[in-house]
Amino acid sequence: MDETTQAARNNNRQNRKRPADKTERVAQRMARKAAARNTGPAIGGNDADTDSALAGSPIVVPARLKRRHYGLLLSLVFVIVLPLFLTVGYLYVFAEDQYASNTGFTVRTEETSSASDLVGGLSNFMGGGGGTSNTDVLYEFMQSQEIVERVNARIDLAEHYSQTWPGDPVFSIWPDASVEDLLWYWRRMVRISYDKNSGLVDMQVRARDPQTAQLIARAIVEESEQMINALNEAARRDTTANAARDLDEALTRLRASREALAEYRARTQIVDPMADIQARMGVLTNLQQQLAQALVDLDLLLPSVTSDSDPRLRQAQRRIEVIRDRITDERRNFATQDVTVFDTDYPHLIAQFESLRVDQEFAEGTYRAALTALDSARSNAARQSLYLATYIRPTLASRADYPQRLVLSGLTAMFLVLIWSIMALIYYSIRDRG
Repeated sequence: MDETTQAARNNNRQNRKRPADKTERVAQRMARKAAARNTGPAIGGNDADTDSALAGSPIVVPARLKRRHYGLLLSLVFVIVLPLFLTVGYLYVFAEDQYASNTGFTVRTEETSSASDLVGGLSNFMGGGGGTSNTDVLYEFMQSQEIVERVNARIDLAEHYSQTWPGDPVFSIWPDASVEDLLWYWRRMVRISYDKNSGLVDMQVRARDPQTAQLIARAIVEESEQMINALNEAARRDTTANAARDLDEALTRLRASREALAEYRARTQIVDPMADIQARMGVLTNLQQQLAQALVDLDLLLPSVTSDSDPRLRQAQRRIEVIRDRITDERRNFATQDVTVFDTDYPHLIAQFESLRVDQEFAEGTYRAALTALDSARSNAARQSLYLATYIRPTLASRADYPQRLVLSGLTAMFLVLIWSIMALIYYSIRDRG
């Protein structure tokens, strides 16, 4: 054994005494294997042969499959291959064909202006928030237990969808399914798409044969129409009843206002205080005209009067004084004198009369509006303001498009690969940290 081999062994002993991290231990192990393979040719040779042998020998040994690699391959089989094989086998062997019937409809509101809108919009008839809100109600109704019970009464859903039970348990329902089970299965077989912006509803119904799918779709459309008609009937009843009640209240208010005005006239013994005031104002106007004429006569008399004791002058002055006193008395009586048997002066009399007149005019206007609203409600009740507009009639399928075997197989493979990849990454991350 030459000096080179002895030196390599000494280095190996020193390295075994001071092991470093995992990477260094692997490198040392590889170096020892390389030195062991090169030991044979080095015996009996010279230094040049030893150096050439070391230079030509590989440093890294070929990779081999280890136990963790076999475990990874086994997990690949159990996580991806086997579930995918079972899924594809079930879809193409056990899964029964399904036929789809498509339809589309929306709730329309009659676009007419009622007379109530013209007189002030006392009521918003027949529809409330418009077609969109009614379509929301219809959308919820189509996914409710009530429509399942109605359609099931016409078509035995449990019997139809349990024909392939238990041969196809994934896409079938058990024969003794309850109403709640049918509702759960209904949401799988009846797919509803609702666009709130346009108010359009697209529906797809799946069944074992195309005739039954079309029959179920027609039944849903008919039940939806009945629900819309029920909304119409309830709206008509409520609108007519509300309009009649408003009319009764308006009529009662009008009668009360007219009775109050009649009682006022009987109490004051004045039919129209404004006419009486105009008569009194006519007296004042006449007195003012007489005063003006008397002043003119006095001015004409003054140049011809020679003494202050002239009877004509005193008579003219007396006439002027009397007219002025009468005007003053009339104005005072107009504001303070009681003109009725109940000691009511003219300002309070006019205030009461104006208040009663305002109440009567408002009551008359309300009565006319309520009467117009009742006529409009009765006119709207005679026609259908909400109706179901079907823009796509239930179709009859010519081939089975469901279940989508290729799509389901591809999705299954994709998700299985993702799951296996995540599991492998988690395993190696834990192993590297250990």
